[in-house]
Amino acid sequence: MVYYNFIYKNMARKRITITLKNELLKQLDDLVDGRLIRNRSHAIEEVLSGALAKKPIKALILAGGKGVAFSSLVSETPKALLLLDGKPLLEHTLLKLKSASITEVVISVGQHGQKIKDYFRNGSRWDMKISYLDQQPGKKGTAHPVKQAQAEFLNTFLLLYGDVLADIDYNDLLDYHRSQTGLVSTMALTSVERVSMWGVARLVGSRIIQFEEKPKNPKTRSHLVNAGVYVAEPALFKFIQPEDSMLESGAMPRLAEEGKLGGYSFDGKWFDVSTAQAYQEVLKQL
Repeated sequence: MVYYNFIYKNMARKRITITLKNELLKQLDDLVDGRLIRNRSHAIEEVLSGALAKKPIKALILAGGKGVAFSSLVSETPKALLLLDGKPLLEHTLLKLKSASITEVVISVGQHGQKIKDYFRNGSRWDMKISYLDQQPGKKGTAHPVKQAQAEFLNTFLLLYGDVLADIDYNDLLDYHRSQTGLVSTMALTSVERVSMWGVARLVGSRIIQFEEKPKNPKTRSHLVNAGVYVAEPALFKFIQPEDSMLESGAMPRLAEEGKLGGYSFDGKWFDVSTAQAYQEVLKQL
């Protein structure tokens, strides 16, 4: 146990003494980046403010990847706007978020982002609040757009990929993540026969102890793969290095090595539309 003093000179604050477990103190230290979170006192204040205010969970959706072209005569369509059962894929995701009372969403967009903005606008059509982050030109992959969103997420948040549709209970995923100690992120996992197209997780108990991104020769016999849905703490941003292109080959393996990556297996349907062929396969299943 660690005894820790708050010392504030500001008249609006008071000095108190609290007792914290070493593990909790370590998690607080992970939040300190010297800019958004200045020190331990600031970290504790932010965490308490978020808990006491019961701030709603926000979601970050990555929808800036390369679009899908079905012929040389058809311009690329953002994967988030591919139609499934008459609605864009991303609309299905938003409706599922809303059903879980998650109504504040930040969408990271890229080359075809204006098409996404024109369709979803500010989200009022769905009684949601939608804002957008434009990815910087030349910054490909999943790591940069997540790091770019750092200022938007100072509390626990959902991270979703815009080219997948998962039949998953977001609130159960959040509860599972919160029930574990020392996790920086929890990755939703689904089971597939051929794992080489996705990131493969070796799960022991509640922890992912090994994560391989699209392995040609997997080191594990696991059939659990990354479903493109995560719960993340703000500490995740500290695990993203400037040279990282992909979360899956950078931050996630680092978290697994340190025992800070949880795994949440779910049995619901899962669709990936990352390529034109994958999209056509999904249409056959609907």
